[in-house]
Amino acid sequence: MNAETGDTAPDAAPEEEIQGDEINDKEMPLLEHLAELRKRLVWSVATFVLAFIVCYHFAPVLYNFLAAPLAHALKARGEKPELIYTALFEAFFTYVKIAAFSAAFISFPVVATQIWLFVAPGLYKKERRALLPFLIVTPVLFFAGGAVAYYGFFPVMFKFFLSFQNTTPGADVQIALMAKVSDYLNTTMKVIFAFGLSFELPVLLTLLGKVGIVTSAGLKKYRRYAYVGCFVMAAVLAPPDVPSQCMMAALLIGLFEISFFTVRMVEPKPVVENA
Repeated sequence: MNAETGDTAPDAAPEEEIQGDEINDKEMPLLEHLAELRKRLVWSVATFVLAFIVCYHFAPVLYNFLAAPLAHALKARGEKPELIYTALFEAFFTYVKIAAFSAAFISFPVVATQIWLFVAPGLYKKERRALLPFLIVTPVLFFAGGAVAYYGFFPVMFKFFLSFQNTTPGADVQIALMAKVSDYLNTTMKVIFAFGLSFELPVLLTLLGKVGIVTSAGLKKYRRYAYVGCFVMAAVLAPPDVPSQCMMAALLIGLFEISFFTVRMVEPKPVVENA
């Protein structure tokens, strides 16, 4: 309290807290911003190109890895595992797609890190601490989604599709699979990407909940609409058959329920004023 005026001195704690969480507010000329952006882009592109070259060298091995679930399903039926291509350039561009797809997977952590290094100086220390776990978890969950698609979804999907073959000797019209390498690759990449993207749902909703954009009460209120949205997303992302779309929808609903609990854990708690 001031002895002369009797005024109470303002609390200095908020100011000290702000000073302890300083932002890097040093002005940077536009050219320096562009130079920093160019640096991050160069690192990202160089990483992708290097990964693409390495992946293209091992493209046949990578394709055998992607084709293994179909090969196991065919062998289980006593059939010879083989894929065909009908255009002269189809096999070459298939390997190019494999290399690009694999390079994107491998270089994603580096690209995300470069984005973080470009954005982080403009954030408060508290904001950096809050966002860093999401940066780490995002690629982990994306890889986990791809693994679920490869090891859990593909065997069921291929077994279902192969059940429509009719190669019984003496049948009036035999139905046998003659899968093209490009069609098979497009299907597998789409499913892996869809599952990887789906596993980012908890990260997205948790981040929105942490900053107060969504709340657990809001998610609970609109849960039925979220379920409908999960089926719509499954119809877009999954292959065009009902079992695959139902499995994808069930996965999205499960991830939504996980997101509900994580949002409730991290959302800002209401301040209770003392009477």
